[in-house]
Amino acid sequence: MKALIIVDVQNDFVPGGALEIAGGDRVVPEINTVVNTFDLVVATQDWHPPDHKSFASNHPENNVFDTIKIQGLDQVLWPDHCVQGTVGAEFHAGLNMNPVEAIFRKGMDPGVDSYSGFFDNGRKISTGLAGYLREKGARELLFCGLAGDICVYYTIQDALKEGFKAGLLVKAARPLDVKTFDQQISNLKSTGVNIIE
Repeated sequence: MKALIIVDVQNDFVPGGALEIAGGDRVVPEINTVVNTFDLVVATQDWHPPDHKSFASNHPENNVFDTIKIQGLDQVLWPDHCVQGTVGAEFHAGLNMNPVEAIFRKGMDPGVDSYSGFFDNGRKISTGLAGYLREKGARELLFCGLAGDICVYYTIQDALKEGFKAGLLVKAARPLDVKTFDQQISNLKSTGVNIIE
């Protein structure tokens, strides 16, 4: 069974949002075009408490986009984004959520970030996504969403580690950093990920 995994298509990641990605809103019509062609559709949602340690505002001595160590892990300090219960954390209003069977929230532990839809960055806490997909019989996963070079990329990496076949819908993903994403796409291709232009 093929499943579509929609990663973090939330208001804070589109133009005008707290951590806006250039052209982030352009993934919405691309996703809407294909969303009804899958046997199973799930979504991930960044869902941070206001005191999240990845927020630069919680480190007055640092600036946005500085990298520091938290719990032994490199952590980029982000603008406050996708705070629980805010408009910024909501899914983009234009996204067709009707086929979405389940939503997996991540980044809820204030002490550790969660780029991947499967695990936190320390790989200590599972979101339950892998087990859900296995129970549903999904073997091949196609990924789309925001940001391509961060949450989409790390979610694909974990899908491979969990033994799933993975594909990337390139037109339905937008990165924060285009050069990084181009390099990641090459890396993914070399590990057998199906790159769908």
